[in-house]
Amino acid sequence: MLLIIALSLAAAAGAYFGTQQLRREHGDSVVSGVAVPEPIVSAGATPSPAVTPAAAPVPRAAAVAADLAATLRQAALGTRLRARIADAATGAVLYDDHGGTGAAPASTAKLLTAAAILTVHPADYRFTTSVAVSGSTVVLVGGGDPTLSGAAAGHSGAYPQAARLSDLATKLRAAHVSVSRIVVDDALFAGPAISPDWEAEDVPSSYGAGITAVMTDGGRAAPGDYLRSSTPDLAAGAELAALLGKPGLPVTRGAAPATATTTASVRSAPLSVLIEQMLHDSDNVIAEVLARQVAVATHVTSSFLGAAKAIATVLGTVGVQVGSGMRDGSGLAVADRVSPAALVQLLRVAAGYLKTTTPTSAGALIAALPVAAWSGTLQDRYRSGPAAAVAGEVRAKTGSLTGVTSLAGYVHDRSGRLLVFSLDADRTPATGTAAAESALDRVVAALGSCGCS
Repeated sequence: MLLIIALSLAAAAGAYFGTQQLRREHGDSVVSGVAVPEPIVSAGATPSPAVTPAAAPVPRAAAVAADLAATLRQAALGTRLRARIADAATGAVLYDDHGGTGAAPASTAKLLTAAAILTVHPADYRFTTSVAVSGSTVVLVGGGDPTLSGAAAGHSGAYPQAARLSDLATKLRAAHVSVSRIVVDDALFAGPAISPDWEAEDVPSSYGAGITAVMTDGGRAAPGDYLRSSTPDLAAGAELAALLGKPGLPVTRGAAPATATTTASVRSAPLSVLIEQMLHDSDNVIAEVLARQVAVATHVTSSFLGAAKAIATVLGTVGVQVGSGMRDGSGLAVADRVSPAALVQLLRVAAGYLKTTTPTSAGALIAALPVAAWSGTLQDRYRSGPAAAVAGEVRAKTGSLTGVTSLAGYVHDRSGRLLVFSLDADRTPATGTAAAESALDRVVAALGSCGCS
């Protein structure tokens, strides 16, 4: 059945639309090469999900609770649902069930990483990867670009608009560098490459890699690989050797000698593009690299825990109190804890309704959020049943771990009032991810249909 979706974005939140490489989160299946159709805009359609104010009264909390009561009791949500729903403009809490208590956020934690990196860097910021030469040694110096493409010239990599390792190889050949070995320099990042808080099966996997300052294609060992690598820095060095026509060159870790001369460099896609790729596809590797970039920008240890602390500190300057419960920047750690209240506050900051003394470009994350029944990790949701009533009208970040299903984002109620929500069912049946997702979608659909003023 053809789904007709009316979609218009706020002028400040323009987004890339087109074919996406969909990478679902831990606990979900993986779908590659999913073609996302351009939306069909109906004549006279209501713009949605624009995060703009509406001339409508704030809903009454009692009415919201009454309207949502049945959907909040769905068995698929398990034995506990941490939730907060608020009016975007005023911050008035419309529904709360332990919303101030930390719970495993799963991938809704990526909202924290997105907002923090957009506070320390502008949306057009780019990360630089370079090569330095000392004699016959080539040093690949990581600048923390997770999307650098290792594909040969003329071939597409895993991420649109990515910088290319082949361009560095071309410049090295043009400089007539005689290479005898390649060194990869990961000095930008600190600590272990694999979090001790992750499950053993998380790396290597389709969704998890070692986190190093040098990597290609989101940590994949080779272009087009399904699995990512536990040593993506060494894999990137080997790819550079192959692109130089010397696939047998030794590749080691190290630092550029003092005598080394920077010979070439390439720059990543703008930060806004990286954030879109992270949020649309729930890309854990991009999230962890960007989390470390927050630590680098704030001059603290760029490890998993250092990055998590840096994110909390940065978000505190814009009025979002994350607490000390995060262990990484992606939400992949089952020990992560963040409250729905913190995510609701963050969404209000991004929408521009919570004024801050610290400048932030967090509004850029809105355009990067998946849209119900249309894009990213929400593409296949809100297509049938009661949830279809708000298809194209919900913009939100998904989350899923074994036993955890979460959703945080924006929806307008029936009168057009913009509401923000964060829902975290953290005691769902281990085999019930799809059912829990559908249950959360029905909660949001009920909220969008609420005439609760």
